[in-house]
Amino acid sequence: MALNLIMLGAPGAGKGTQADRFARAKGIPKISTGDILREAVATGTPLGLQAKATMARGELVSDEIVIGIVKERLARDDAKKGFVLDGFPRTVAQAMALDGIMQGRDPLIVVDIVVAAEELVRRLGSRLVCEKCGTNVDEKNPASAGACGRCGGRLVQRADDNAETVKERLKVYERQTKPLVEYYQARPTFKSINGARTPDQVAADLNTAIATVASGARA
Repeated sequence: MALNLIMLGAPGAGKGTQADRFARAKGIPKISTGDILREAVATGTPLGLQAKATMARGELVSDEIVIGIVKERLARDDAKKGFVLDGFPRTVAQAMALDGIMQGRDPLIVVDIVVAAEELVRRLGSRLVCEKCGTNVDEKNPASAGACGRCGGRLVQRADDNAETVKERLKVYERQTKPLVEYYQARPTFKSINGARTPDQVAADLNTAIATVASGARA
């Protein structure tokens, strides 16, 4: 069975970190919409050219283009044995389109990493990122080192990680994502896990949840 995973979680919940860890451990691609959008633009695919023109006008890239780019990426050979989607779908309309793309493939496993708003504000307010490669600081790359453990770049606070901006981002996330969680949560392949633990504990819970869902889907 292919492990086709969607990771949901608010900013600061650790979604990106866990998506990276799980994808590396299972040898499957982590597919971020930001990454594949930039790749499509850089390589000049037809959809990438449409996206580039849209962004050049200062407009948001449409669902239609994003869905098309995701569909193209999921059709590649390396995604046939599974993938981890990070940042897609963001809306029910995108989720419905993804269901269409997944026709004839193994089911989607959806994991929602849940962390209380107060903890998210604390985490994001103290978070540092590499200004060169965008990597978040973690427990293995302490801020006191002053440099990114991946590329050596300077560590900075993101402009949108101040407390008031974080609170507004969380409100927006809640409005946008609640309907998406409701869309998926009735499915037997949906799991919610506690993200207010250490990264290793969350990873262990994530692996257990996915193994449980996968075994049930095979039964």
